[in-house]
Amino acid sequence: MLDIYDLYKKMESNKILLSFKGAITSELLTSILQIVETRMEELQDSNKERKKVFNVLVEILQNLYHHIDDFEVEGPVEEVNNIKSSIFMISRLTDEYKIVTGNYLLTENVVKLKSRIDHINSLDRDGLKLLYKETLNNGEISLKGGGGLGFIDIARKSGQKLDYNFINIDEKYSFFTLIVRIEKVNKVK
Repeated sequence: MLDIYDLYKKMESNKILLSFKGAITSELLTSILQIVETRMEELQDSNKERKKVFNVLVEILQNLYHHIDDFEVEGPVEEVNNIKSSIFMISRLTDEYKIVTGNYLLTENVVKLKSRIDHINSLDRDGLKLLYKETLNNGEISLKGGGGLGFIDIARKSGQKLDYNFINIDEKYSFFTLIVRIEKVNKVK
């Protein structure tokens, strides 16, 4: 049996403001953003911090919403729902906000995504700005409506390297974890 109090203590000790597991929908995106904004206002974070976290959060959640692979999963409903769901957490720590996401993706896409993130992580602020402009000007729009700007924008807005991991689930699926840190302007007391 799940010990909900133990889960509560773990979430409290990790300073988790919000946690979610399930399918990401457009309605959910709006709700999550409203909840986080309200919580940050309650915690009296500065407008600058709220704006920075909010902007990064929008990019991350849109990435989850638009770029989770469309799986043609056959099998029990529970398995299909599990493969198509994501996990998302945002923590407010002493010196940073930490946003962690996780979702399934096709294993065949791991190498390309890893290469893209590694390239983004290799760039400094000016390099990211240049890559952003190049990507914006190349005019290529994916089938899902994006031009490949999501991870670049997340790195630019957070001012930090993107931390990630891939776990091979089986021949077809892997699980992708992304951790984004946003340095706080005013440290929590």
